[in-house]
Amino acid sequence: MDLLQIPRMIDISGVRADVSIQEVDQIARVAKQFRLICASAMPCFTKIMVDTLKDEPDIMVGGVVGFPSGADTTFVKLADAKEMMSLGVDELDMVINVGALKSGKYDLVRDDIRAVVETAGGLPVKSILEVAYLTDDEIKRGAELAVEAGVRYVKTGTGWASRPTTVEHIRLIKSAIGDDALIKAAGGVRSLDTLLAMADSGCSRFGIGLRSVIHIMGEVYTRSGAPWPKGVIQKNPMDQEV
Repeated sequence: MDLLQIPRMIDISGVRADVSIQEVDQIARVAKQFRLICASAMPCFTKIMVDTLKDEPDIMVGGVVGFPSGADTTFVKLADAKEMMSLGVDELDMVINVGALKSGKYDLVRDDIRAVVETAGGLPVKSILEVAYLTDDEIKRGAELAVEAGVRYVKTGTGWASRPTTVEHIRLIKSAIGDDALIKAAGGVRSLDTLLAMADSGCSRFGIGLRSVIHIMGEVYTRSGAPWPKGVIQKNPMDQEV
């Protein structure tokens, strides 16, 4: 893989509960400096992200739906999707009904996802399985249901779970859906080696937080031998350890 293509695989995200407006601004700045493919914020700050990146046509803005639990009713998820679309997002990342999947209510899971896909009207939808809470069989079944519902991507997690996404999770999803949808990993992608191993297993997008993006991009430029982009920060902008 051409390491300098990695930024076009990274969705930089600020979707923790404690993300401030200042961090949202920093996320947008880093997205522009590295030319990342997408940036996302919590719903209350999504309009700020859209406005900040409005003159950057090659950087998409993502909106979250049913975040972070996925336990909202379909009616509420559709309201989320419509509001995100009204704000001008380019993609929707939707948390599936995890409890329904674990209960074997497959029609409910599929119909819930499909309703959002149909409301999106062609806007790409990524269905978040939250693999940390699922068995291997549930991961595969959830991925299959998402594909049946018409999603563009099957996504591993929100980043809120206590356990990270692993390479094995990517392999499980890939074994279930083949090339019927793309795969996005989120939650625990904190090094270039992890990212490359997941890409090798079939993952094409990565949801990564601010500090880890800066760390991974540092690894990219070090290994590739390319010069660090002018004006790009080389340490954690929030004055914490990377």
